[in-house]
Amino acid sequence: MRKRVQVFSYVAGPACLLVCALLLCCQTPTVAASPGQHFSDFSNPQRVWIEGYEGDAMEPFITRDGRYLFFNNLNEASVNTDLHWAERIDDLHFIYRGAIRGINTPALEAVASMDRQGNFYFVSNRSYDQTASTLYRGKFADGAVTGIELVPGVSLAKPGVVNFDAEISADGDTLYFVESQFSWRGKPKTARILLAHRQGTTFARDDAGSTIFRAINADGLNYAPALAASECEIFFTRANAHGPVIYRSTRIDRMHPFEEPERITAITGFAEAPSLSPDEKSLYYHERENGHFVIYRVTRVTRH
Repeated sequence: MRKRVQVFSYVAGPACLLVCALLLCCQTPTVAASPGQHFSDFSNPQRVWIEGYEGDAMEPFITRDGRYLFFNNLNEASVNTDLHWAERIDDLHFIYRGAIRGINTPALEAVASMDRQGNFYFVSNRSYDQTASTLYRGKFADGAVTGIELVPGVSLAKPGVVNFDAEISADGDTLYFVESQFSWRGKPKTARILLAHRQGTTFARDDAGSTIFRAINADGLNYAPALAASECEIFFTRANAHGPVIYRSTRIDRMHPFEEPERITAITGFAEAPSLSPDEKSLYYHERENGHFVIYRVTRVTRH
C-alpha cells in the first residue's frame, strides 16, 4: 500500500494480502534523471526532525491547519506498520506525540490524510480477506481516531485489485485514490490515480477520472496524490525504470484534465509521498537516507 508503493502479496486460496516487498523498479539505490518536463520552482531540500522519535518515518501528511504531522513507520513485512502523529514546532521541527490511538492493529495501517473537519482517511489491509477493500475513515481528535469504517462507494471489491493510496480533499468532498491491478505474483501491473465524490455519507466514483488523469497515468506506476486546496495542482509519485520520482501537474479548473506532469528537479534520490503545506509554499516527502526513511521538505522559489 502506499505512497511509497508498499506492495501486497496476493495469496491463492483464502484471499489474503500480506505486506511483502518493494516494487522491483523501486529497489534501485539511486534514481536516474527521469525524462519529460522539469519543474524548478522548488529548491533547498531540508531534513525534518521529529523530536522524541527515532524510527523510520514515511508517508507524511501535514494537516490543513498545519498543526500536526501524520506519518507511518517502515512499511515492510517484518514490521508492524502503524500510524503516528507529531505536533508542529516550526516548519522543520515537530514533537512526537505517539501512535495514533484507536486505529492501529496487527495489520498494516498507513497513508493518513484528513480534511478541514477532522475526517481522517487511511489505508489498512485488516479486512481485505473478507472485503477486498482497504480504504478506511474515522474522526480524529486529540490523538485518537473514532468511528472507524470502510469508505463506501470507492473500492471495486475485487480480489487482486488494491487501493493502496488516497488523499481526501481539503473540503472533504473529493477522494483522490490509487487503484492497482496485481498479478498472481503479488506485483502491481498497473497503478493509476482516480477520484470519487462525496454524496452524503458515501462516495461515488467519477467516470471522468480516466480523462482527468490521462496525462498523469500515461506512463509508469502512479501513486501518492497530494492536492492543493484548489485541487488544480497535484503532486504525485511515478515509479518506472528510473525509480520513484515526484512530479507536479496543474489544470485550469476542477472540470478540466491535468496537464503533462513535470518532475520536481530539487528532489533527488529515493523519494516518494509528497504532502503540501497549508500555505502551499512547502512540499514534504520521505526519502531514503543511510538505509532509513526520513522526512524532507523543499520550498517554492519566490519570483521577483
